Amino acid sequence: MIQEMATLVRARDRVRVRGGMRLSGRLRVSGAKNAAVALLPATLLASAPVELAQVPEITDVEVMVSILRKLGAQVDFEDGVARVWPDGPISHEVPYEDAKRVRASSLLLGALLARQGRAVVPLPGGCDIGPRPLDLHLKGLGELGARVRVEHGYVVAEADRLVGSEIYLDFPSVGATENLMMAATAAEGTTVIYNAAKEPEVVDLANFLTAMGARVVGAGTDLVRIQGGSRLTGTSYTIIPDRIEAGTYLLAALATRGEIVLENVIPKHLESLLAKLEEAGARIEVGLDHLAASCPRRPSAISVKTLPYPGFPTDLQPQLTAFLLTAEGTSIVTERVFEDRFRHVDELKRMGAQIRTDSRTAIISGVERLTGAPVTATDLRTGAALVIAALSATGETVIDQFHHVRRGYDRMVEKLAELGADIEYW
Repeated sequence: MIQEMATLVRARDRVRVRGGMRLSGRLRVSGAKNAAVALLPATLLASAPVELAQVPEITDVEVMVSILRKLGAQVDFEDGVARVWPDGPISHEVPYEDAKRVRASSLLLGALLARQGRAVVPLPGGCDIGPRPLDLHLKGLGELGARVRVEHGYVVAEADRLVGSEIYLDFPSVGATENLMMAATAAEGTTVIYNAAKEPEVVDLANFLTAMGARVVGAGTDLVRIQGGSRLTGTSYTIIPDRIEAGTYLLAALATRGEIVLENVIPKHLESLLAKLEEAGARIEVGLDHLAASCPRRPSAISVKTLPYPGFPTDLQPQLTAFLLTAEGTSIVTERVFEDRFRHVDELKRMGAQIRTDSRTAIISGVERLTGAPVTATDLRTGAALVIAALSATGETVIDQFHHVRRGYDRMVEKLAELGADIEYW
């Protein structure tokens, strides 16, 4: 049995794509990965059961659920619904083997410190896309009164009591904003976070905390105010749709000169992408909770620069790069968030892409067509970019290390097949 399971895991770590098929159809977008991995730790702040709906069934969520269970919470997770009973004894120490698999494990710092007064969390893992230090997290927790140190690969945070404070973030870090919001719910008095991240996932966490009884004002702006000391209780809450998944499938369809209708989306969260796609020649129709898009001919070259929200998201940069590989003219993509987020370039070159990089800029000379080749997904969004390129290429592409993609996409292979892609685990 163990050998059979190992064989199954290996089989699902490689995907074969026969390109050239025009994607067409309707697709329902899953709940947001980057919201789910923040809301699950936040359930530990509740004094009664919590129910989360529209939770994506992805590896990162499975790992976070495993961590919560090992900490002592009871968690049922089935059919996109997570039910958490956090009211029993909870450990303050996050297990290393799970934490090293998912970067969002760092979000347990704020939750455990608020609940227990102590948190011992391994330095996190996740995708290798350049340095993402926890300095802003630790500095902010220190300003709330915590004693924080890093030793033997663990972050140790302790506080006899947390006290509200004014905290300025040198960079609008999503993770730091979320950790500080959670910790501040248990602080005495008011906490103000300046230069806070504005991402929709931060707003979703604030709305979830509010639904549990916290007092959080200003999420979605660069100044967030938290009035601490409220007793948080259980609630039922639905996670927002995943804007990155929506953008990925949108780009995949348009890269094949196809057409797609996306359901369960918040179009405002995709405004920066939609503007760039229209600039490239795509036709976009926006509804209240859905959108339709088509691109029957080669797109035009464009320039784009990633920035914190509401700018163009770094998590869509590799996928947009793949879309632009067959654009007419020369496109310029500048990465301003992560310094090492061009890992996909060398793999895309195997497929005939004409790209050169200079520091944080990629210059893409569009070609008429790509050709299939064996490639490797080195991280989550690189894997998504390779899928898009493979769908638009002629011939067969085999993508290895597909487990990276399963970290953030719920049933990607199955969903693309429903749109007409010739794609299968291999």
